[in-house]
Formats: sequence, C-alpha cells, structure tokens
Amino acid sequence: MSRHSADLTTADERAGTVRNRTTGAALPDFALRVAGEFAAAAGLVIDEADGTRVRGHIDLGVDHHTPWGIVNGGVYTTAVESAATVGASLAVAGDGQRAVALHISTDLLRSRTEGRAEVTAEPVHQGRTQQIWAVTISAERPLARGQIRLQNVDLDRGPA
Repeated sequence: MSRHSADLTTADERAGTVRNRTTGAALPDFALRVAGEFAAAAGLVIDEADGTRVRGHIDLGVDHHTPWGIVNGGVYTTAVESAATVGASLAVAGDGQRAVALHISTDLLRSRTEGRAEVTAEPVHQGRTQQIWAVTISAERPLARGQIRLQNVDLDRGPA
C-alpha cells in the first residue's frame, strides 16, 4: 500500500489547502486551526507536518495551569494526540483515510509553569490498518513523552 504525505507550505496553508506531495491533489484539512475550542485552548501550533514527522510548539502559561500553578498534564496529552493524529492522518490521506486514536500513554516527566515547549512526533510503525507514533515534548529538558496507537479509517466512513 502506498503512503502519501502532504507539504504544509505557507502558500497552501494560507489558502487552506493541503496537497498530496506525489499527485498534487488537494487533501482534507487536518490542521488544528479548524478543530474545536478544546484543541485551540491547548495551544499546540504546528510548525511543520507530513506523514513522517510533525514539529510544533506550545507557549505555556497561566491558561494551562492547574489550581496549583503548574501546567496541567492534560495539555501534554492533548499535544501528543493532536500532533500524532495530524501526522498519521497525513500519512494515509492520499489513500482516502484518516487516523483516529485508540490508545494514548503520556509520561509526565517534569513540571513547568511557563515558556515555550517544543513538540516532535514521529512514527514508530505505519501499517495498513494501524500506526504507532512517539511524541516528545521538551523545553531545554524533556517535559513529557507519549506514545499513541491509531487506527486508519476511510474518510467516507463519517465520525469515528
């Protein structure tokens, strides 16, 4: 089964169009800017993405805090799911599919109150029906790491 990935070029992103690198055909929009308020509030900004790697960042601050003044671990888990789902979906979009999360595991390694956190997601396994992605979140030192298993499903199947 062939895998296709998309370039998220600045011009295409401004136009709201993601294109298959091989065929040039327009792909579904998997960008977080079209997601709901929850994903937007978590703050992940995708800096580059294709079916083999996603890089982004989160500018952490008081909007991400627990009542105890540190970043809520759910912010990191949301970043794990968001980054991996974008990459995994781009990997199979050219085949008329998207990826949906089945299992997420996030290890919270150290607390943080503010600052930029870098997010990197890369596939561990990309199969015909499932993918596994590893995600690291760091700011000078690792803050969290996660692994996610995703199911490849047909785009015309409707909501998962």
